[in-house]
Amino acid sequence: MSREEVDRALARLGAERDAVEAALLDLQDHPGRRLLEGAALTGRTRERWSVAGQGLSVLWSLFDRYSEALASARAVRSRRNRPGSAELAELGELLGGASVTVSGGQLPDGGARLGAPARLVERISLADLLERMNAWYATVLEVVAAADAVWSALPARIDLLLAELHRVQMLALSVGVRPGGHPLADDLAELAGDLAAQRTEVVSDPLALWRPARVPAQRAEDGPAAAAMTAGTVSGVVDTARFDRAGRALDDVRVELEGLLRLRDESHERLQQVADLLQRADATLAEARRARGEVLAKIAATEVPAVPGPASALRERIGQAVELQHGGQWYRLGPLLDALEDAAAKELARARHSLTEVAQPLAVRAELRGRLEAYRAMAARLRITEDPEVVERFEKARWLLWSAPCDLRAAAEAVARFQQAVRPAPALPAGPGVADGPGVADGPGVADGGNGQDHQAPAVQDTRPAGEFEGGGDSDG
Repeated sequence: MSREEVDRALARLGAERDAVEAALLDLQDHPGRRLLEGAALTGRTRERWSVAGQGLSVLWSLFDRYSEALASARAVRSRRNRPGSAELAELGELLGGASVTVSGGQLPDGGARLGAPARLVERISLADLLERMNAWYATVLEVVAAADAVWSALPARIDLLLAELHRVQMLALSVGVRPGGHPLADDLAELAGDLAAQRTEVVSDPLALWRPARVPAQRAEDGPAAAAMTAGTVSGVVDTARFDRAGRALDDVRVELEGLLRLRDESHERLQQVADLLQRADATLAEARRARGEVLAKIAATEVPAVPGPASALRERIGQAVELQHGGQWYRLGPLLDALEDAAAKELARARHSLTEVAQPLAVRAELRGRLEAYRAMAARLRITEDPEVVERFEKARWLLWSAPCDLRAAAEAVARFQQAVRPAPALPAGPGVADGPGVADGPGVADGGNGQDHQAPAVQDTRPAGEFEGGGDSDG
């Protein structure tokens, strides 16, 4: 090696030595390492740490050999400002040759030689020593960083979820959900056991929940370097799938319990609403029975359907709901109250349908009476209230509609005949030879002879005020 090459090599190796020392100090103070040394490990973590746990002391021992060899090379270089060929040859051997003697058991190649037979001693170069230190450092760091990542991610979250689980269990007790009496309480007990088991596993075997990333190893372009040691991190993710499932399950239970809590707060009002619906249904059925009696008394030849009785079975179920409410059995009250609300609404609809069906003849009679009064008003506007035929037909329809029992078929025919008497007849077309001038037609309107078009004129020209029909007294009332 030339003098310039020697100086450059000494500077590079010195920088690498400083980087290695900083990385070892960081590893010495790493919280994951301290936790691993003080924890009661099990499973995969214990197996990995039984090997990697020796790594830090080994790394410091190798680092001492590296520092001593570098110090020896610097001492040779400092003998003369311009070293001769003998010094350069010695420096070349120290810096590039197999000049470092170490124990063979302290040189694992990235963990690949952990199971190989240990050599008593081995001579290697500074570059090989640094490369193997990087491999040993990666072996230790992978375990330390992975365990620390799991411990940082899960135990605190599990503790928070356990606290939330305890709160949900108190909520379950407040709504009558107890272990052995309701599936939700059993689900909560199972979740508590699962979370406790998860926490025990996380503390004792964190590597069981670590999923390393599979990435290609990077090679240094300029030969051995301390890049891996200065990085101080490993690639991978913490497996939280089991914890996430427990969190979702707890959320589902909490939602159901909050529904029971709302039911507890709303149960009195909802039961009152069910009672109100049944009261309205009873009143409607009572009205239907009254209407049925009226139809039977006042409408002739009518087949009236029977009115159903009150829903006594539904009232018994309301009593059961009240007992569940007083006993705080909200999880049993919920389905029963939903069924009661649906049944009460159907009962009210059934009562209304019965009333509509029973009162149909009375509605028909009322509609016919209304039509009769409407045509009576039309006759008054047309000034034909004194017409004998109109009066006769009106009185006939009126007598049929206001007599008891009422024959709806005959009454409808009488109203139709009165309607035919009141409605004006269509205008007749003007024939040849008819002189222009006012004409008479069977309907409201006038004939305009000036434009040759025919219009309707009043059927009866009466200059007297419109009179009223004389009708007899009502026998129906």
